[in-house]
Amino acid sequence: MTSEHIEVERKFEAGEGFALPDLTGVGEVAAVGDPEEQSLEATYYDTPDLRLLRSHVTLRRRTGGADAGWHVKLPAAAGARRELHQPLGRAARTAPRAVVAPVLGLLGTAAAEPVATVSTRRVVHRLLDEGGRVLAEVADDAVVGTAFATEPGEPATVTTWRELEVELVDGDEALLEAVTERLVAAGARPSAVPSKLGRVLDGRLPASAAAAPEAADDGKTGKGKKGKKQKAPVRTAGEVVLGAVAGQLQALRDADLAVRAEQPEGVHDLRVACRRLRSILAAFRPVLDRERTDPLREELRWVGAQLSGARDTEVALTHLRELVAAQPVELVLGPVAARLQQTEIKDHHAGAGRVTRTLTDRRYLRLLDALDALLADPPVTELAAAPAPAQLADAVRRTGKRLRRVVDAAREAEGDDRHHLLHEVRKATKRVRYTAEVAEAEFGAPATALVDCTKQVQDLLGAAQDTVVTRDVAVRVGRAAFAAGENAWTYGRLHGLEEARAEAAEAGFWTLERGLRRAVKAVASLP
Repeated sequence: MTSEHIEVERKFEAGEGFALPDLTGVGEVAAVGDPEEQSLEATYYDTPDLRLLRSHVTLRRRTGGADAGWHVKLPAAAGARRELHQPLGRAARTAPRAVVAPVLGLLGTAAAEPVATVSTRRVVHRLLDEGGRVLAEVADDAVVGTAFATEPGEPATVTTWRELEVELVDGDEALLEAVTERLVAAGARPSAVPSKLGRVLDGRLPASAAAAPEAADDGKTGKGKKGKKQKAPVRTAGEVVLGAVAGQLQALRDADLAVRAEQPEGVHDLRVACRRLRSILAAFRPVLDRERTDPLREELRWVGAQLSGARDTEVALTHLRELVAAQPVELVLGPVAARLQQTEIKDHHAGAGRVTRTLTDRRYLRLLDALDALLADPPVTELAAAPAPAQLADAVRRTGKRLRRVVDAAREAEGDDRHHLLHEVRKATKRVRYTAEVAEAEFGAPATALVDCTKQVQDLLGAAQDTVVTRDVAVRVGRAAFAAGENAWTYGRLHGLEEARAEAAEAGFWTLERGLRRAVKAVASLP
């Protein structure tokens, strides 16, 4: 049985001579409980290249203390961390499948194995309010960390230090700030390392395969010692493109983690990351050898297709329920809202099952490994060494040309053919947008304007495409209602309203289309 805990804490470094100050009177603290000594032993698991630690995730098996068991710590917002707990069980050498499940997307096909141990002699001081309620715990830790050797015959590395942890229980952020001030005044220092494991494995994190993107150009240049203007170094096309791929791979892993942790936007974010990666790999074929990247694009397409049904139907049903709620009461005939809600619940369970099967499929995990391998050994072409601006403008030019062809075809088409081609326009617009986003740091305002324009087009044509799904759902649910003897008139009304929404969205696109062409041309003609 998995339990979950939101951990809000701060860590501090403390020398041997540090004395814990009296915290009575800090905030709502009325008393400090008697100190309790604990002996904690933890084994940390990761891959040899530390995939979990690189994503700010830790997996450990701890004995001793009140929370003995398997722990998975996940990043959360505002300095907090989500901590998942599983009972100890018998396994020790390898982490059980249920423990690994939330981080499977970070591991890929690799197994999580012991990489370090941490032994802690902990003295816990509980901060109490007037009613005896525990507001926070202050842990004074004497730590011995052992990093296992990475190569046969090498010695393990042992590190010792003292640190303090302040973790909120029923207290608030104001108390955490007040305790922090008291500890710092007494000589403690905020820890420069966010976790014990990070300190033990300090220096073992591999360097990124791609250069970190430079800060966006603000249109100014620096000055040397003699006052002369110094131009920022021009990055190569390979640096920019590999940096973009690395960023989207991290976004994909973050979204994967969110899906497994049942975060509401996880599936959407995962699909977006897959689309962005596909677009970047397609747009920059002259920079990255397509013999390596085209198979990855097909696998990313497969992932997106597997996830699309669950997400699209969920969005459609949510929209239809909101639409029903906005209708005059006299136009809602029968239990329409209830039937839509029941359908949503049923479809959600079916969709969630498909998502789980996809993310545990070896095919998906091998894709993650292959994307890592792409960055570790980039299949760059000769053009990767060329200055980035020319290649970026060329990529925008080519994706813009493809968009223009599809737009012209849609303009001449009618009926269902036109709707289909406008969907293709939307997809082509996305590729232009994602390409422009890669170029934004180099080109500044013109690329930003193009990104903004493509977002507007995506929103309009996305709404039109959404109505295709909502109309299908309205027909499906309406037929089920009719078969059950219910009045199906309202479902026909919903279908008609969605047709009108599609027409309005398409009209909005044609109003924007000329500006879209100008925005593409402005970036494509820069170098």
